[in-house]
Amino acid sequence: MKYFFILGRNIALSKAEVFAYFEKEENRILNSATVKNCLMLDLEKPIAKGIVDFFGGVVSIGEVLVQTEKKDLEKELNKREIYLGKKNNFNYLIWNFSENATFIADYLKTRFRKEKLKATLKHLTKNVNSQSEDKIKMPSSKLLDAEYVVFDFEDKILFGKISEKCDYNKIEKRDMKKPVRREELAISPRLAKIMINLSEVKSGQTLLDPFCGVGTILSEALLQKVNVVGIDKDKNAIESAEQNLKWLGFAEKDFILKSDDSRNAQIPNVDTIVTEPDLGKILKKIPTQKDAEETIEKFEKLLNFILKNFEKRTNGKVVFTAPYIRVGKKRIGCDAEKILREIHYSITLRLPEFRKHQIVGREILVLKKQDL
Repeated sequence: MKYFFILGRNIALSKAEVFAYFEKEENRILNSATVKNCLMLDLEKPIAKGIVDFFGGVVSIGEVLVQTEKKDLEKELNKREIYLGKKNNFNYLIWNFSENATFIADYLKTRFRKEKLKATLKHLTKNVNSQSEDKIKMPSSKLLDAEYVVFDFEDKILFGKISEKCDYNKIEKRDMKKPVRREELAISPRLAKIMINLSEVKSGQTLLDPFCGVGTILSEALLQKVNVVGIDKDKNAIESAEQNLKWLGFAEKDFILKSDDSRNAQIPNVDTIVTEPDLGKILKKIPTQKDAEETIEKFEKLLNFILKNFEKRTNGKVVFTAPYIRVGKKRIGCDAEKILREIHYSITLRLPEFRKHQIVGREILVLKKQDL
């Protein structure tokens, strides 16, 4: 079964998230290809409806309807129902990842006219800076009734349609309307979901967030039916996390919250750690090299303490953010060797996540236990 995944601005991170998700789901990827911000996957098993809600870096998911050579494309398209909507007057969009997009656009225009449909083609007119600072195209109009994808793969043309899209309004409501927010300190639900997927934690397993704050990572994990343990040395943060989790409809039996210092806190066995530790002071101006290095050194020591404390109680991966600080025109990040000193982990993924003018950005690191 072949599918399209339209990825967000951090293409590398979103790709890693999708691959980790299907590894966790034990749905083998038979083949894959990426063009710009579109990932095509050939999966061993069909995917369930609604899984777009589990992703943080996926804009939409589509199904491949036709895979053929160009000479047979029109014949194969004629066999398929293209528009299944009920409106006679509708707007549609073509995600173009092919040299044959013009052919598809002409075909759809002619076909809709023959079917007596009043269809208006909208375009990808919104420029978005990707993490690598390349421009990627996104739709500016939200009034879309149908979205199609055309994609070149090896010597074939793939045509499909978007079947589900990320509900940003629902995510924003979950973030903005919760009882307690810490705007400058809290991680976004989008990034929390990405990190949870990178950990490959499964439904019914247990996730630890040793710097849980007001509970964003905990809430996103609970929504995926993952058990959670949250620790924070700030008692007010723990009380706020409890408020937020109850606001989302979770009962006290669904989570464990502790006001404690994670450097020496005692916990039951967990399957993964996913967390955003203290990334240092909120900076309004670019720091000196010395100040940035001091912040990073403090972070390295803290993480080393935490991982030492929880290593024997953690069965699976560790996913965390680390400060990535702008100094002049460059950025500096942590020294992983210092963090991993005297513990048995290795890095399997390290990717940046920041905006161009952001002073303190993030790196996302994924650790895996070494075989002893």
